[in-house]
Amino acid sequence: MIDVRRLEALVAVHRTGSVSAAAEQLHYGQPTLSHHLRRLEAETGAVLLQRVGRGVRLTAEGLRLAQRGEEILGLLARAETELAATTSLQAGRVRLAAFPSGAATVVPAAIALLAERHPGIELDLLEAEPPEAHELLRAGSADLALTFSYPDQPEPEHITTVPVLDDRLHLVTPASTEAPNAHHDPVELAAWRDAAWVTGCERCRSELLALCEAAGFTPRIAFASDDYVAVQALVAAGTGVTVLPGLALRAHTHPGVVRRPLAALRRVQLASYGSPPRPPAVDAVAGVLAAAAAGLRD
Repeated sequence: MIDVRRLEALVAVHRTGSVSAAAEQLHYGQPTLSHHLRRLEAETGAVLLQRVGRGVRLTAEGLRLAQRGEEILGLLARAETELAATTSLQAGRVRLAAFPSGAATVVPAAIALLAERHPGIELDLLEAEPPEAHELLRAGSADLALTFSYPDQPEPEHITTVPVLDDRLHLVTPASTEAPNAHHDPVELAAWRDAAWVTGCERCRSELLALCEAAGFTPRIAFASDDYVAVQALVAAGTGVTVLPGLALRAHTHPGVVRRPLAALRRVQLASYGSPPRPPAVDAVAGVLAAAAAGLRD
């Protein structure tokens, strides 16, 4: 393997035309530079320099190696620049997985902050509910994930999470059922035991069943959809009532529904695979996501 310092010495001689000038350019003593050149010839088994009067010139082999050396040193310099830019947060690419309502609320605000604070970092967005987002982290297909969990749900193995927002749940009913202060007065689910229900994703359905069980009844589920826009449209049409988190309602509220706060919350969190430390660019994205989430607190 050719020593990079010795290759650099040969390239400097090629550029400057003399050993003394090359030594000055590299801030070496002339004996040190001459030593590097002799060792390079010993390593390659080729005569790279010829004495011409008081100076030197490169042989055909020396010229060929010096030209390749310029390419190699250029690539090394470029790699160092790219790495330095990444570690100093001047550049980088981060792959973020986010659940739909988070992608519609927290993520846009975070992207604006990222552009302001770290304009060289690029963000790739993947939409995924928590179970799929965790698998993307494990597979190395995502660097960071915006996820959520409900109380008593176990944390996935080897996934590190940091809470960023408590997202209140709301009972969502047709607008015709609106009562005074409906947006502010807490509601008891037991009052809706006889209603038909519209539910969403598997995790949301599990939480709805748990909330209804705690209220003393089993909900009669009429429709199911993972699309919170469609869920609200179904409620507005009078097909039933539902429970939705605040972020989903912040992203879109159908004019034909009204929401009533519940005591229940879900925890919105940042998830990554393994333990810190993380790459600086990933930490930078995590920072703007946390700041964006803080700005959405009720």
